[in-house]
Amino acid sequence: MSEPSTETLPTIAVTGSTGRLGGRVARRLAARGIPQRLLVRSPERAPQLPGAAAARAEYADRAAVHEALTGIDTVFMVSASESGDRLAQHKAFVDAVAEAGVRHLVYVSFYGAAPDATFTLARDHFHTEQHIRAAGLEYTFLRDNFYAEFVPDLVGEDGVIRGPAGQGRAAFVAQDDIADAATAVLSRPQDHVGATYDLTGPESLTLDEAAAILSEQRGRTVAYRPETVEQAYASRASYGAPPWQLDAWVSTYTAIASGELDGVGDAVPRLTAHPATPLARVLRDAGR
Repeated sequence: MSEPSTETLPTIAVTGSTGRLGGRVARRLAARGIPQRLLVRSPERAPQLPGAAAARAEYADRAAVHEALTGIDTVFMVSASESGDRLAQHKAFVDAVAEAGVRHLVYVSFYGAAPDATFTLARDHFHTEQHIRAAGLEYTFLRDNFYAEFVPDLVGEDGVIRGPAGQGRAAFVAQDDIADAATAVLSRPQDHVGATYDLTGPESLTLDEAAAILSEQRGRTVAYRPETVEQAYASRASYGAPPWQLDAWVSTYTAIASGELDGVGDAVPRLTAHPATPLARVLRDAGR
């Protein structure tokens, strides 16, 4: 009779490992020696990490998800790529997770997720949270503010940030801080059942202040020029994007203007045992 395998089988599955956030989490779990299963659309693109095995599973493919999650207790779910049917993909995935017998779902949601959130994509996150609750899963929600790494992408080729954000503020959060927080949760998931964590940076900034930080870090002038909502839609109409995408782009700014992205929380330092990272340091470390 053959000897039983001494290999530790994974009880954690990670989605999005070919992306920036999921990849960070997967690398941190591997560094801690925690076995994991990486759910990816293209296994050949999955990171090669010790203790990690890739399984092909797209969010909307319930049969593949169900098969990939055999023996898994906890799933880390990064939201699907922005699309018109993203909520439907999320619901299909959550249903498959529940059917597979997974106990705990750790979901990357959004700060201020609500059915009437100004940022249109935050509404998808709210409804995903509700679906997770309705599925009877144990859950932890990580509600991230806008990524700090996203701030340079707001700048046009002329060095100007344009949008209807007024003098509202956002507490931009570093992806490394989110990954550290997620890794802490995944390392001891039962300690975080039913918790919702607002993950923010250490400062809440206007776009004028963000532009000044970009100017200092880039060594060239970056400015913020407010637009009206009508100007914002008109200036983006030439891209030929679908209406839901235009709404998302414009509501990025109107959500800041509304104050819904303002406020500095303490979840990052509580979960990670280190201070949240300021925007200036994120830009410096990224060379941007």
